[in-house]
Formats: sequence, C-alpha cells, structure tokens
Amino acid sequence: MVLIPVIKDGEYTSTIYGMIKEARYAEVVQILVTKVQGVHKSRAALSLLGYCQYQDQNYVDAADTYETLSEQYPEVSEYKLYYAQSLYKNAFYDAAIKAAYQIEDGNFQGQVTKLCAAVKYGEEDYSGAKVFIDQCPADDPDTEVNFACLLYREQRYDEACAKFMQSMQVVGYKPHLSYNIALCHYELKQYGQALKHIADIIERGIREHPELSVGMTTEGIDVRSVGNTATLHETALIEAFNLKAAIEYQLKNFEDAAEALTDMPPRKEEELDPVTLHNVALMNMEKNPTDGFRKLQFLLQGASFPPETFGNLLLLYCKHEYFDLAADTMAENADLTYKHLTPVGGATVFHVVGRTDGEMCGLISPLWKVIWTSSWSCRDML
Repeated sequence: MVLIPVIKDGEYTSTIYGMIKEARYAEVVQILVTKVQGVHKSRAALSLLGYCQYQDQNYVDAADTYETLSEQYPEVSEYKLYYAQSLYKNAFYDAAIKAAYQIEDGNFQGQVTKLCAAVKYGEEDYSGAKVFIDQCPADDPDTEVNFACLLYREQRYDEACAKFMQSMQVVGYKPHLSYNIALCHYELKQYGQALKHIADIIERGIREHPELSVGMTTEGIDVRSVGNTATLHETALIEAFNLKAAIEYQLKNFEDAAEALTDMPPRKEEELDPVTLHNVALMNMEKNPTDGFRKLQFLLQGASFPPETFGNLLLLYCKHEYFDLAADTMAENADLTYKHLTPVGGATVFHVVGRTDGEMCGLISPLWKVIWTSSWSCRDML
C-alpha cells in the first residue's frame, strides 16, 4: 500500500515535481488520481498522471490516461504517440499500430516509424520490422542498433555483436548495449567475454545506484523491494543477472547460478518479470518443487512467457514422475508443443533463460532476447 503524503498549501507544484525528480512515481499517482476525478479534469494533472503511470510501468492505466488526453486534446500529437506507445508496452500490438497510423503530424514521423518497427518486432514479424527500419535515417544510431537486432534474430551473432560494439562507440556506454554484446557472446559460447560485459554492468549499477541494494539478499540483509522503476530498467541489472545465472548454470556452477538470482535488486514475487520468475522456479526445484511447479504453471497462463518454460515444465513433470500431468499439459497446449519443443535425441536438457524483456526503439517488448535501444522514449514527456 502506498501512503499519500500530506502537501502544504502553496507547495503543491514544487512537492509534486520534487517527488517526480526522486522517482516516487507511485506516490505521485495516488495524489494525482484524486485531482482528475469528476467531470472537469485538469490537463496538467492528467498529463503528469500518465507520465508517472508510465514510469511506474503501469501501462494499462497509462494507456487509459493518454486515450483520455487524446480525445480531449486531439490537436496535441504527443498524447496520441504516448497512447500508442503505452498500448505497445501492454503488447496490444494491433491497437498500438492502429493508434500510430492515426498520427498525421509530420514532426512525429520518425517516432511513428520506430514504433511501427517495434510493433512488428514484437509480433516476431522481422521482415515487417525491417521494412520500417529501412525508412529510418542511416545516421540515426538507433538504426544501426536495430539492424544489429535483426542480425541477432537471424543467428548471425558475430555480425550482430560487431554492430552493437560500433553503436556503443558512437553513443557511448549504455548498459543495454553492453548486455546485447554479452548476449551475443553467450550465444557464441564465449562465456568469458560475456561475463566481462556482465561484470561491467553490475559494477556500474552498484556504483551509480547503491539504492538498488544489489547483493543484499544474498548477504542475508532484510531490505525492502526496489520495485520495477525506470531507474532499474535503465541499469540492465535484471538482464545481466539473469544472463549470469544462465552462464553459470551452463558451466554447472549451480551455486553461483543461484547466487546470481539472489544478488538481483530485491523485488516482491508479484513484481518479478517472467524470465526471473522462470529462473527462480528452476533454481529452487530441488528445495521446493511444489512452488516451482506453481510458478511455471502461472507463467504458461500468461500472455507472454520465456519459450523455455513449456519444455522445462514437461521435463520436470517427467523427472518427478507426474506423467499424467505432462500428457495433460501437452494436450491442452498443442500449439506450444509444435512451437517450443525441439527434439534433443532423448536427452534431458533444462534451460535457464539468460534473456529478459527485449527493447526496441526505447520500448520494452515481451521478447526474451535482444534489448532494442533508442534515444527517444516516454521519459521525455515532461
């Protein structure tokens, strides 16, 4: 429960903006919700509310707020763009691209093109994504990054890695770009190089954001959840720790793999992204199989989940001799059987997921591999 602070008369504006500067978005949302109730809604309050909902990763409510703003102020193209972007964050791809096409202001053509490319990428329509990326300026650093992501999807990891590194030379160090480079090395089984980039991400995260409490849980220190903030996302720490866990698991360093997950910035279980939830379930199956099965079953019920989830759940059912449950799960999810299962010559292979929410053009997509980056995003709304 978020407590609503008492604001003194005459200090409303300065207090709100001070809280936003401190990234206390959930508290600001609670305050602003009371200001936008009723028939006469303040445009300024609605705009700030949408911004804070978005930064707090409450994309459903952000979409509702920006839809209201778009209807009340149709001449303001920014609201239409933020509405489309919020829909995209929710993986409402058809609605997002429909909303994007309704933006006629030429000043936003570049952002609309990137958003359409992101939608196509989220739909795994990579040829469609390339059509839009081809329309982007060649001198835009995002264009090089996005082409690198397409190379990654084509399993051309050496070429993708080279493009990511070239991009980082142009735009400077970016945690998400470093993660993408690490991921390419991971796919090439160059684990030492991957771990080097992961270590850079973690060291920078600890140094620049001590408030994220990295490693505190492993040390047995009781700390509160840091939540899913924009700051946490920008550090790429969650992605880095998941990838580190996957590498250590591949190297059969199981204790180190489990420690990588507990070293993450602390979050409540309901705040965990699908990749982390999957990996936590897998790492703790020996200690608490019932809880592990619960987590994996929960993931399968969601709109998006790591593709490894389905195969791992079936393998674990068989390992624990729950053959009927395995058969029922396959029968109930025939589409997943054909999409996610690959013959491995009878071997039992568990997959720890080293990838987390992908990002293209500054927008988070429900992918489990490359993070797409950009210089524009909803954070520029204020």
